[in-house]
Amino acid sequence: MITLADILDFGARKAAPGPRGHPVLGSLPAVRRDPLKVFLESFRDYGDVVRFRFGPMIGHLVSAPSGVNHILAENNKNYGKQTRGYESLRYVLGNGLLTSEGDFWKRQRRIAQPAFHRQRIGGFAQAMVRAASEAAARFESPRGQVIDVADEMMRLTLRIVGETLLGHDPSGEASEVSSALSFLLAMVNQRTSRVIFFSRPILPTPENFRIRRSLATLDGIVHRIIAERRARPGDDLLSMLMEATDESTGEKMDDRQLRDEAMTILLAGHETTANALTWTWLLLSRYPAAMRELRQELSDVLGGRPPTVEDLPRLRFTKMVIEESMRLYPPAWIIARSVAETDEIGGYEIPAGSIAFVSPYVVHRHPSFWRDPEGFDPRRFECEKPRGAYFPFGGGPRMCIGNGFATMEAELVLATIAQRVRFELQPGHQVVLDPSITLRPRHGMKMRVC
Repeated sequence: MITLADILDFGARKAAPGPRGHPVLGSLPAVRRDPLKVFLESFRDYGDVVRFRFGPMIGHLVSAPSGVNHILAENNKNYGKQTRGYESLRYVLGNGLLTSEGDFWKRQRRIAQPAFHRQRIGGFAQAMVRAASEAAARFESPRGQVIDVADEMMRLTLRIVGETLLGHDPSGEASEVSSALSFLLAMVNQRTSRVIFFSRPILPTPENFRIRRSLATLDGIVHRIIAERRARPGDDLLSMLMEATDESTGEKMDDRQLRDEAMTILLAGHETTANALTWTWLLLSRYPAAMRELRQELSDVLGGRPPTVEDLPRLRFTKMVIEESMRLYPPAWIIARSVAETDEIGGYEIPAGSIAFVSPYVVHRHPSFWRDPEGFDPRRFECEKPRGAYFPFGGGPRMCIGNGFATMEAELVLATIAQRVRFELQPGHQVVLDPSITLRPRHGMKMRVC
């Protein structure tokens, strides 16, 4: 006998709508060509829950804030990191805070959390402003020069994260680090969307040889930093991790664990902030009224002096500029989670063994929650948004541990440099979005210093 509960359960288990795609590969070829276009257009065509087929694998894009909050916070234990992307990232980053799970992740998070306390990261502000001031002085001489702002922001944020979190100024190795990381992240992104998937470079191909060389370059730099901190401990995150002990065993991290966390810091601590700043400079060049309002606030609050951490509460428009930039161009543009047990979101079945995607790039353009979603309007952040409608740092217990550090860094760098120079996009330069692991400009960002 069919009961009312059976009928209701059947209704809750219906499959979500979505594109058909290739008869065998489904949406895999289209996603490989242009994932941003595929996900954004599928959301607009099919709604808040979209079903995709990637060869034999099923995935769902969830774009309602309530669904985002369900995956990242309310039912987060059902959504893990056993995905192709994280498998590939583990080869590069190891088992650090970004890629680890379970009790090991909880232990690492407990150890690292004190280093990101608001009072502690406030002590890094002076180093951030000093590095930004020196960069601004370099941009000023001479004015009119054309620079690659993306490259300059990478160099600047690498120096900041090196000095503050790793106790090492890696400026002399910036080109090596940037080149190796860019290639490895591109490879991680490409390999996750291939029909035949290998998380590690097993076969003796030219591509795999280059992957190993790039990783060896980063490993060499990171192990050198670890050796320096062991010899001369300082007041930084790496030194803290070296001294921390496991509450249950009394053991300290070995060099492999330290390497994994240091590599994660290098990626998450400079790549994302550099991209956020690069997109911010582009938007301010396209919206001169916003740049004028920003500079007026900086003049009123700072009067030409460098900013301090105490100034940040009064630099409200500066903060909103960064927030709006990360709405339009979130550095972590998509988040993937493996589904442990069958779930239901928005009335649609999310089957066990499938993949759930939430994309800040898509959700931040949801017309039900963002007026004129493609426009640049920092003032929109004067109003609160529903939970799950804005999540550039993720959400729930796995929200980026360094979100306070990154936000403070971006605001201080913007306030320091914007007082002294502005940038105009070089005529003819192609701005193309490159949705790799992070959202970066494919051809850099050539801009004229004004």
